[in-house]
Amino acid sequence: MTKAGTTVAPPADTPASAVRLPRRRGIELALIVLAVLLCVYGYCAVGLARHGTVPPGAAGYGAGLGVLALLAHLAVRLRAPDADPLLLPIGVLLNGLGLVLIYRLDLETPGDRAAPTQLVWSTVGVALFIVVVLALRDHRVLQRYAYVCVAAALVLLTLPILFPSVNGARIWIRVAGFSIQPGEFAKVLLAVFFAAYLAANRNALAFAGRRFWKLQLPTGRVLGPVLAIWLISVGVLVLERDLGTSLLFFGLFVVLLYVATGLTGWIALGLLLAAVGAFAVGWLEPHVHTRVEDWLHPFASIEAGLGPNQLAQSLFSFAAGGVLGTGLGLGHSVLIGFAAKSDFILATAGEELGLAGLSAIFLLYGLLVERGYRAGLSLRDPFGRLLATGLASIVALQVFVIAGGVGGLIPLTGMAMPFLAQGGSSVVTNWAIVALLIRVSDSARRQYDGTEAP
Repeated sequence: MTKAGTTVAPPADTPASAVRLPRRRGIELALIVLAVLLCVYGYCAVGLARHGTVPPGAAGYGAGLGVLALLAHLAVRLRAPDADPLLLPIGVLLNGLGLVLIYRLDLETPGDRAAPTQLVWSTVGVALFIVVVLALRDHRVLQRYAYVCVAAALVLLTLPILFPSVNGARIWIRVAGFSIQPGEFAKVLLAVFFAAYLAANRNALAFAGRRFWKLQLPTGRVLGPVLAIWLISVGVLVLERDLGTSLLFFGLFVVLLYVATGLTGWIALGLLLAAVGAFAVGWLEPHVHTRVEDWLHPFASIEAGLGPNQLAQSLFSFAAGGVLGTGLGLGHSVLIGFAAKSDFILATAGEELGLAGLSAIFLLYGLLVERGYRAGLSLRDPFGRLLATGLASIVALQVFVIAGGVGGLIPLTGMAMPFLAQGGSSVVTNWAIVALLIRVSDSARRQYDGTEAP
């Protein structure tokens, strides 16, 4: 018996899984509405700055983006009700901002409009997101198809060799005016394979073999297959001169190897091998050597009387933006040239949104990566932990490589800024990554609640 007005504490042995965590789908919906409104505001700001009026397609743009976001939200609410509420709104905001920036640059190139095509690819990406969320009920199913994924990845990486190079790199498949970049899809497939293989052999990788300094070297039988797959994939990419993706695969491999074993020696060895490989390729490969020279001497073309190159013009754009930016639609980053909408779109964001806006974009990427890592660390199964870490690391490495190249921190590499840059293959792949992270985060929360078996 208890007295009226008193509360009874739960028994001391009540399991933590009896406490049901809030799902926060309402918070997700509110954040999605805010993200759509911010994107529509940016779209209107561009029109007002350029023509003094709201663009006639503003309502259609807002409605289209809102419908896509709402359908994605309904899929999450139906099949992944316990998923992280921040992942989808971040994807919507970054994708919408990318459409605004591409539309803004389209006004400077009326003969080459990329925003309508990018909107179509964004629709395809959201459709793939919905399919993954609805069809993939458990991320652990992917572990069964590890070798199917790696075989498909190698095929995708090899196909561009059969097609002509574009801007010095063989990374595209172009047929009848339609083009895709297979390496974008291959990175997700390789992440699945690396996660599955390392999860199955993590104990042998960490404790078997001989010890060298602070590094436990595994036996060749254990490390050989995954190392061979990585070498083949990177070798193909070197032949295609797609060194940005090669660097991405190398970083993904080292990160997952460290997470699987817990040995910091792999990080040191990875940095050493990356430095040696970068020096060798930068010295021997003419295309890469030119980019290294441009990085070391970004204003050499100006001193020679040839005008600023792309990197110099990008640095000028960042400098012109200052802290608060010139305002959407009022910059001159289009002077960068043909890559303004793709590799250098971050320069437009830096010039027109300033350091404040650029920092906000980096914070969004940082939050997306952090939530991916959090979901992985919350899981009890090794495959899910490695998969979430690998997918989040893909985004982190891409942002670092692209931002570092455009900002003059490292030599330029041809990659697309996730969600922001022009590129159909890239935006579709990034939506697939967000979908998988949502599935993993939903599983992590249900494991904590006790509604799913570990």
